[in-house]
Amino acid sequence: MRGAAICGLISVLAVKAAAGGLDTTGQPITFMFSEGTVAELGYARVMPTTSGNDSPHFGGSPTGNIASEISLPSGSFKVDATDKLSFGFILEKPFGADVTYGPSSVAFAGTTASADTSSMTTMLRYRFTDRFSVHGGLRWQQAEAGFGLNGALYGPFSGYSASMARDSGLGYVIGAAYEIPEYFLRISLTYNSEIEHSFVTTEMSGPVTLVSTVDATTPQSLNLEFVSGIAPETFVFGGARWVEWSKLQFAPPILSAATSDPLVDFNDTVTYRLGIGRQLSDRWTATAALIYEPSTSPRTTVLTPVDGFYGAALGLVYSKDDFQIQTNIVATRLGDATPFVSDLGTTVSSFSGNSSVGFGMKFVKRF
Repeated sequence: MRGAAICGLISVLAVKAAAGGLDTTGQPITFMFSEGTVAELGYARVMPTTSGNDSPHFGGSPTGNIASEISLPSGSFKVDATDKLSFGFILEKPFGADVTYGPSSVAFAGTTASADTSSMTTMLRYRFTDRFSVHGGLRWQQAEAGFGLNGALYGPFSGYSASMARDSGLGYVIGAAYEIPEYFLRISLTYNSEIEHSFVTTEMSGPVTLVSTVDATTPQSLNLEFVSGIAPETFVFGGARWVEWSKLQFAPPILSAATSDPLVDFNDTVTYRLGIGRQLSDRWTATAALIYEPSTSPRTTVLTPVDGFYGAALGLVYSKDDFQIQTNIVATRLGDATPFVSDLGTTVSSFSGNSSVGFGMKFVKRF
């Protein structure tokens, strides 16, 4: 059942096809369970449609599509040092966003936000028996962000901007897995630590420019994954991912002095995934999965106007000798949201009926 390897690719697209938060990959570690020496090179593209309308206070103007397409390259390598010890590393872009309000929005025309991260995680896996193993490692992460507030909503504060220079931080990964090889069963639990960053931040508001250090933390998370054979050449897979988004805050001094409203205001999320796969022949395997993230609160910020999602994924794997190509497409329906500004005590826009489509491809070579 070589097609089970596509579970990791589905995980990546399932998370980012939501396009509602900053989670871009789901931080999978499934490559560490591959047999032998394996190299992977992947690429995913996500195309969200996230549009709404200003509130009636600002004439109800359309916002246009505020979410940009996102590209997600990735790579990993894993080797067995002994029959019990494996070493690997993965390169990915675990968190990111790119939001721009077009000129049609009276309230927010020209408002922008962007965040980008890159990480390298080194992993070790030790097998105590053929059924029980532990895994863990260190994660080095770089991050940067920037945003600008423009439009009628911000009044004299319109034109404010902040640039948070690239910073590096260190975290860790730790987990365990239980397997029954004869049943093609594996259950794994992986903890990803939070990573602290201190950004040198340049704020500009009118004639004032201020350079300061702003602390922010990318969230801790917990991934539960499983795969199991249920019939000859047929398997089920799935999992759940919890992320502590509620601790993510940006508080640049000029902005904090001007308003009590946060730039971003997330609730913790849990994303669920359940799918089935079938090996069609020696070379072809197909998969299908459902993805769901419950709504947490329709009151969001202007920069994060999505609340939960649900969707479906289809995958196809082609295998020949020691080479494999994994392909996947994910479509999601994004949850409706009504951005709220507490300083005004009212909602300032509404977003509904939005969706996202993502596709991915991964090349796998076994040595």
